[in-house]
Amino acid sequence: MTGRRSERLIALALLGMVLFNYPVLSLFAVDGKVLGMPVFYAYFFTVWAGLIAAVARLNRATAQG
Repeated sequence: MTGRRSERLIALALLGMVLFNYPVLSLFAVDGKVLGMPVFYAYFFTVWAGLIAAVARLNRATAQG
């Protein structure tokens, strides 16, 4: 693993830990719906999918060169 790639993966892991930590999650624990889904679940799954997409893009970019 290259140095820059590992630094970016660590940064993504730390970002995920911050976004899924209690103070941030409590901001979205409100009554309301987004596209028929509770706000908390919409936030949770959107951030989760975003982190997966970021890791996939990072790995694809380093595999191509």
